[in-house]
Amino acid sequence: MKKIILTVAAVFALTFANAQDKKEKSSEGFSKGDLYLTGTAGFSSDKTALGVKTDGLTLAPGIGYFLTENVALVGGLDYNSTKVGNAKTTGLGLHAGVKYFWTPASKFSLSIGGELSYMTSKEDTFDVKTNTIGLTVPVGLHYFVSDAFAITSTWGGLNYSSAKADTSGAKAATNLGLRLDMSSISFGLLYKL
Repeated sequence: MKKIILTVAAVFALTFANAQDKKEKSSEGFSKGDLYLTGTAGFSSDKTALGVKTDGLTLAPGIGYFLTENVALVGGLDYNSTKVGNAKTTGLGLHAGVKYFWTPASKFSLSIGGELSYMTSKEDTFDVKTNTIGLTVPVGLHYFVSDAFAITSTWGGLNYSSAKADTSGAKAATNLGLRLDMSSISFGLLYKL
C-alpha cells in the first residue's frame, strides 16, 4: 500500500514540476476571488483479540476564499465520535487559518498552511469535558478532475496541541509533532463555486 501511495505522490510531483504557471483556457485551478467548499469524512472499526470493539466517525466540512492568486483564507468545522467498548466520546470544534498555493491556476497544485483550532469533547461514561487548542501546519496536494471538482489530500506537517479536562486540579496535556511520512494522509473533495 505504501508503494502505491509513494508512486501516486511521485506522479503528482512530476506533474507539478511540469505544470504551467498560467491558467489554461479551461477554468480548472484557482484564481483570486475564488470560493470553494471542501470536506473529509472517515469511519473506522476495530476489534481486538480480547473482544474490545472501537468505532470512530469523523466529519470535517470546510470553506476557502482566495485573497490573492496564491493565498486563501480557510475555515471549517470538525466533528468526531469515538466508541471504545461502552465508553463514547464526542467532539465538536472549529478551525481557521491561511494556505499558500504553488501553481494555483494549474490542474495540480501544492499547498502549505497554518491553522488554529479549538475543540471541546465530552466523554459520556464519566461526564468529563476536555477543551483542546491546537496549531497545525499541514501540507496538501490538490488535483482538479473537472472545472469545479478536485481531489485533495493533506498529510503530515507540524502540529501542536494542548488539552485540558474541565475538572478541578486537571493539568494540560501537550503534544508537539512533525509528521512527514505517508502514514497520516487524509483525502477529501473540493468543489469550486
